[in-house]
Amino acid sequence: MLSDGRIVAIKKCNTVHKGNLEQFINEIVILSQIIHRNVVKLIGCCLEIEIPLLVYEFIPNGTLFQYLHEENEDFPLTWDMRLKIVTEIAGALFYLHSAAASPIYHRDIKSTNILLDEKYRAKIADFGTSKSVTIDQTHVTTQVQGTFGYLDPEYFHTSQFTEKSDVYSFGVVLVELLTGEKPIFSTGSEEGRSLSAYFILSMKENHLFDILDDRVKKEGDKEGVIIVANLAKRCLHLNGKKRPTMREVVIELEGIRKTSGDQENYEELQYARREEIEASGVSLTSTQSCFEIASSSSSIVLP
Repeated sequence: MLSDGRIVAIKKCNTVHKGNLEQFINEIVILSQIIHRNVVKLIGCCLEIEIPLLVYEFIPNGTLFQYLHEENEDFPLTWDMRLKIVTEIAGALFYLHSAAASPIYHRDIKSTNILLDEKYRAKIADFGTSKSVTIDQTHVTTQVQGTFGYLDPEYFHTSQFTEKSDVYSFGVVLVELLTGEKPIFSTGSEEGRSLSAYFILSMKENHLFDILDDRVKKEGDKEGVIIVANLAKRCLHLNGKKRPTMREVVIELEGIRKTSGDQENYEELQYARREEIEASGVSLTSTQSCFEIASSSSSIVLP
């Protein structure tokens, strides 16, 4: 708790080595460019001590992974809530790819990196391996990093990460929300099965409704579920160029929510997308500590 009564979360290195320090510095650089309601806010940092600390807004309701894959009777994820969460994630990724000061590839989208706040709004977290690129840059070539089950196969084979690699990882999260299964799961006959491959095969064999989560089957309207499933299938296309952009994903998801009758939440989201987005920057050195990260700011307006 801060002196003004705010509760914050502190991120601390488990061990001090070059890789960890580089990720901490990278997270500061990336998050100092971002202020978005569906991205976890970096409040400050301390780099003048042996083990660096990052200070974030506290997000009280855990991760999306917990609600999908662990028993939680207090707050079951309804179909409308799943649509709301996935639309918010898509909106944040669209912002990172297309509306931030420089395009940003997250590079580790997964359900454990999606947090839920006190109003169960989705917040993307963990930008330690993210990359900021120039507007005309189409990819970054890096050593393959990420989480098994969410990795873009194209990136795995070429070491070239594009914005469509984030789209693939988003597609896996979308399938998690549809099926309630983990990205790597076990069936009666197979262990360590890929959820994305299983989903694509089920769609091909017209068995979609056999693999859906019970709550999705019970609450989701058939047409809306099929549209979301087809969107997930496109996000998981093996050829990255044939995947939709996050802008296209957002438009499609917002359309589904509008027609599903979730008008209040839809209008709230539309209002949020018109809010002024502040862009802040700060110059840091290894001997500095900072608490309020934004020392200067300008503003842009999302379309």
